[in-house]
Amino acid sequence: MTTSASAPSGPITARRPGWTPRGTSGDTSRRRQALAGWGFMSPFLLVFALVFIAPLAYAIYLSLFREQLIGGTSFVGADNYVQALGDPAFWASSRRVALFLVVQVPAMLGLALLAALAIDSARLHGAAFFRIAIFLPYAVPAVVAALMWGFMYGPRFGLVGNINEAFGWHLPDPLSSNLVLASIGNIVTWEFVGYNMLIFYAALRVIPHDLYEAAELDGAGQVRIVTAIKLPALRGAIVVATIFSIIGSFQLFNEPNILRSLAPNAISTSYTPNMYAYNLSFAGQQYNYSATVAIIMGLLTVVVAYAVQVRGMREGAGR
Repeated sequence: MTTSASAPSGPITARRPGWTPRGTSGDTSRRRQALAGWGFMSPFLLVFALVFIAPLAYAIYLSLFREQLIGGTSFVGADNYVQALGDPAFWASSRRVALFLVVQVPAMLGLALLAALAIDSARLHGAAFFRIAIFLPYAVPAVVAALMWGFMYGPRFGLVGNINEAFGWHLPDPLSSNLVLASIGNIVTWEFVGYNMLIFYAALRVIPHDLYEAAELDGAGQVRIVTAIKLPALRGAIVVATIFSIIGSFQLFNEPNILRSLAPNAISTSYTPNMYAYNLSFAGQQYNYSATVAIIMGLLTVVVAYAVQVRGMREGAGR
C-alpha cells in the first residue's frame, strides 16, 4: 500500500531569518531599541532646544512687536521687517559683507588648497612642521588676533609706523576707510587658512594610492594628477569649506568690533549686519528691531549657503 503526502491546506509564506510575527517579542524588542536610541539622543536634543530653538523662537517673537513711547509694547506684525528691508544702514552693511565674501573667501580657500596640495605631495621637506605652523593661527582667539594685527597696523605706534619711521616711507594707513576692509580680510585669512587646509588635507589622505600609481604608469605628471584625481576628489570638501566660510563671513563681528576702537572714523557701529544688530540692542535698546535684523540676516545666510550647496551637488552629479 502506498500513501501520498497531504498538500498544505494554506498558502506557503516565505519567512526571512530572524522574522517574528507581529504582536510577539519582536515588536517589544524594536520598541526597546527605539527608546534606547531616543535616550542616547535626548541630551543633545535638550541642549539643541535650549541654545538654538528657544532663542530663535524668542527672536522671532520679539521681531513681531515694537516698543512705543505711548502704549508700551504692541504687536506690529511684519512692520519691523518692512522697515529693515528699507533701512539704508542695513543694506550698506550687507553690501560690505557681500564684497568681503566675494573677495576674501576665494582667496582664503585658494591658499588653503595650495597648502594642502603642497603638504600632500610628499615633496615638501618638513611637511609636519608646515602643517602645524599653518594651522597654529586658528588656535589664536579672534579677539587676540584682531588686537595683535590692529597694533601692527597702527601708523603711529605699530609696525607700519615703525617701518615708515625707519625707512622714511609713507605707507598707507591699513586702518583708513579705504583699506580697513582689506585689513580685516587679511586677519580672517590668517586665522582660517589652517582650518580649511586641514579639511582639504584630510580629504586628500583618503584617496587610494592605487589611483596615483595607475596615473603614473599612464605617464601622467603631477599637474595632471592634481587636476584629474585630487581636485575632483576634493569637490565635497571644497563645498563644505565654502559653506562654512560663507556662514562665517555673514557673521563677521569680532574683528571689526575690536578694530573700531583703533579706527573709529573708518568703522561705524553699523559696519556689518551683526555689529548693527548688536549696537541696536545693547546701545540703542531697540531689542525688537535688532531681532528683526538678525532674523533677516539668518535667512540670507541660509539662502546663500543652500544655493552654494545645491550648485556643488549638481556639478558633482554632472561629472
